[in-house]
Amino acid sequence: MADAVHIPDEAETRARWGSFKWNDENQRKANEILGRYPKGREQSASIPFLDLAQRQVGAETQTQGWLPVPVIEFVARAIGVPYMRVYEVATFYTMFNLAPVGRYHVQVCGTTPCMLAGSDDVLAACKNRGLVKGGTTPDGLFTLTEVECLGTCANAPMVQINDDNYEDLDYDRTIAVLEALANGQTPEPGSTIGRRASCPEGGPTSLRQMVDANHDYRGEWA
Repeated sequence: MADAVHIPDEAETRARWGSFKWNDENQRKANEILGRYPKGREQSASIPFLDLAQRQVGAETQTQGWLPVPVIEFVARAIGVPYMRVYEVATFYTMFNLAPVGRYHVQVCGTTPCMLAGSDDVLAACKNRGLVKGGTTPDGLFTLTEVECLGTCANAPMVQINDDNYEDLDYDRTIAVLEALANGQTPEPGSTIGRRASCPEGGPTSLRQMVDANHDYRGEWA
């Protein structure tokens, strides 16, 4: 299901990112992260360091961020391990982007629960808004990826856009989320039909007296 990504030319990438280093704020964060691990266990910082680096690249490019090879090399040096030990982490987790993405990385879950609940309508909305799987829109706003389960099956179908989940989607609600982002707005993350977390659609179906206050049911038990 994963879509092939286009990795930029190496010479171009090294010219842009070969001198990557932490900015002052992220240097402080990196020191704090590294302090969580005992001496000799610095490799455990691979994931938080890669995430921090991707976010810094994102801030510098006004996108969701990605990990150029020189940046991964920097992370490897920062924790004192061979490059391959960090590269294998970056390539394993889909939270890390190995090619440039847009300002909003739209990850549509296409696994069985979301598919049965209507993820095809979500993908259709993305397509009709100009998003193409594996590509970035010409304005640089959106990159679309179809992914495996994102763990919100009870509120399917859903998408993850950058750090936020949007759930209980259909065609129209997906279009509304995309349009809001395109207009510089920040849609409320979570369920788009107003349910709280993964509560039953329409509200609680049991223990209703407990919604607003404590209630002693013992006198009602037969």
